[in-house]
Amino acid sequence: MSPSRRCAGLLAALAATFLAGPALAQGAAPGPAVLVEIKDAIGPATKDHFLHALEHAEDVNAVVLVLLLDTPGGLDAAMRDMIQGILASEVPVVTYVGPSGARAASAGTFILYASHVAAMAPGTNLGAATPVPIGGSPPADDKNKDRDDEGAEDGGKASKGPAPAGTASDRKAVNDAIAYIRSLADLRGRDPEFAEAAVREAASLPAQQALERGVIDLIADDVPALLAALDGREVRLPRETRKLATTGAVVERIEMDWRTSLLAVLTNPLVAYGLLIIGLYGLMFEGYNPGAILPGVIGAICLLLGLYALQVLSVNFAGLALVVLGVGMMVAEFFVPSFGALGFGGLVAFVIGSVVLMDMDTPGFESSRGLIGGIATFAGAAMLGTMYLALRARRRPVATGTEQLVGDHAEAIEDFEGAGKVRIYGELWNAVAGARIARGQRVRVDRVDGLTLHVSPDK
Repeated sequence: MSPSRRCAGLLAALAATFLAGPALAQGAAPGPAVLVEIKDAIGPATKDHFLHALEHAEDVNAVVLVLLLDTPGGLDAAMRDMIQGILASEVPVVTYVGPSGARAASAGTFILYASHVAAMAPGTNLGAATPVPIGGSPPADDKNKDRDDEGAEDGGKASKGPAPAGTASDRKAVNDAIAYIRSLADLRGRDPEFAEAAVREAASLPAQQALERGVIDLIADDVPALLAALDGREVRLPRETRKLATTGAVVERIEMDWRTSLLAVLTNPLVAYGLLIIGLYGLMFEGYNPGAILPGVIGAICLLLGLYALQVLSVNFAGLALVVLGVGMMVAEFFVPSFGALGFGGLVAFVIGSVVLMDMDTPGFESSRGLIGGIATFAGAAMLGTMYLALRARRRPVATGTEQLVGDHAEAIEDFEGAGKVRIYGELWNAVAGARIARGQRVRVDRVDGLTLHVSPDK
């Protein structure tokens, strides 16, 4: 074959390859659609569950991540961490409020506004996003009322809308939330007026009105209908604008593991607040009654859990603090007479702290459940064994003092009726008997009265 023909054949093969490339790409199956569900208050556990699902979606090159949302709200810090993850994501995030009857209240509204695509099922609602402190707000002060009256007199020109009631701290929180949600509305091209009303006035909207006002992008009956409606829609990602190809995408559902489910219960805002109150009052009771031990143990554990649940302590610090507290309590059990309160409280703190520290999604760094279970079993068995030995020692007869003599046997060293002498433990004792006692007879000690034994013939 001549060199010219060889070059012509090579060029033809290259051209065929380039022409076939797009066709193969068009025929290739799309990546999976990752589905993660949050059906509870937004907290540290649900936040971690969502961010891990987002990382997984990026690892498998998912076509979209669908967040199936039904929440009454949650903690501001956890919500902002989730939103930061959405804004930085290279995978389009579709927040779908569903199924029918679900809601995206408070923190859920912020997440809906931040998502690349916002969708709702019929019969759902969103809004009521006014920030509320967990402990409740005090009544509005008179200065704020006067300012509202002045604003009404000048026609409301001084500020847009009524000033939020409450203390200065409440107003700061409301204004910060308004600025935040309006920035999200501008970023995604959604209705900023309702966003502000949802925060300032706790306004809410059903699904159909939200669609008409441009708060959401579409309404879908279920997840398959949602994926069908998403096909061909363009979304703007940090580095590019991507056209979604969701037709035929396989849905990969990310379920909560047992650890996340347990922490989700503990980090529920209402449960977190209860843990914080129990912890504070437990430590106060221990301070007023030193030596009670049990209130202090319960208070210390609940306080650390409450601080973690409210995101005052990070997961690493909270878990480590609980583990150290648990080990310290178990060691102290062998030196302080706490009747098991320190030991079993320390065991509970150690196990909970180990569970908090456990990270199943980081290879090489996750805690071993076998190791945790083994240490907990050994520590529990050691404490139960110590308690068993202590109880058995309490049931043993007295080995010292005059109480040791009662019930034991002595030997008469002379004949007597009434008063006489007996030998017991190699010692001579005065004895009193109600019957005649012969020399060498075995008698039983009934009671001790000073230096005199009251005895009776041994039957």
